[in-house]
Amino acid sequence: MSTPLLEAKELQVHFPVPGGGVVRAVDGVSFAVERGKTLGLVGESGSGKSTIGLSILGLERPTGGQVLLDGNELDFSRAGLRELRTKATMVFQDPNASLNPRRSVGASVREPLEIHGLHRGGAARKARVGELLDLVGLSSRFTDRYPHELSGGQRQRVGIARALACEPELIILDEPVSALDVSVQSQIMNLLKRLQAELGLTYLFIAHDLAVVEYMSHEVLVMYVGKIMERAMRDALYQAPRHPYTRALLSAIPSEEPGEHKREQLLIEGEVPSPISPPSGCRFRTRCPWAVDACAQTDPPLEPVGADGAVACI
Repeated sequence: MSTPLLEAKELQVHFPVPGGGVVRAVDGVSFAVERGKTLGLVGESGSGKSTIGLSILGLERPTGGQVLLDGNELDFSRAGLRELRTKATMVFQDPNASLNPRRSVGASVREPLEIHGLHRGGAARKARVGELLDLVGLSSRFTDRYPHELSGGQRQRVGIARALACEPELIILDEPVSALDVSVQSQIMNLLKRLQAELGLTYLFIAHDLAVVEYMSHEVLVMYVGKIMERAMRDALYQAPRHPYTRALLSAIPSEEPGEHKREQLLIEGEVPSPISPPSGCRFRTRCPWAVDACAQTDPPLEPVGADGAVACI
């Protein structure tokens, strides 16, 4: 088998709490993303999804485990991070907040080229900025505009163009359409799929909307309070989810057509537990309708199930 482009091994990201204690935002997570594929990462708010994305880029430092890119462990030194920025980039959730309001579109897209010394010379960089804007469905006429003059979808296209500037292999997409109007979401998702096909990009797609993840992903990881509950190929997960938490999330997706077969209705009650003091045993047991006494005693590992899946449930 070929080496995955991105691989995490027992990744941990813990944050100390003033006065004692630790927030276990990511607590021993392992996964791999094959080249040219999209791994969807889903779960409720506070599950650790975005922290994983930030830790891969060194924006949050891992406190344990390993992250490998193209088979090489990431180096979070100053020089290592500079090199990493040309291989892996991120598109953030809020396109308005991720763009400097005082910088023009052209300046924002050109900035990575200047930092990394790419396409030297004013004419070469101007041409490259035009190419990038064309690539994301804008044009060079947007170069002198500012973020406040653009729609939400146009701002996100600028963010994607900036992420592509250094020709990365990996792009981490952190809720890239959740801040957009529904009518614009499909345009951005189709743009991302087209870019992946044309440029051979690899995506880590972070979202809480399972319908969006189904459209975008080849494989899906389901997270809950810092741990992976289930891993499966997209079709297998959506057709036959195995973990109670996955089943509950999928049951919340509304049917698109009146005559469509209704999904299992599984309501989970209660609050998501704190990552400072998660429940003993299985972290989902306090909200699981099928929890038994053994669930409080054993933290189930992620065990292989079927041809390509795995589930953490006794």
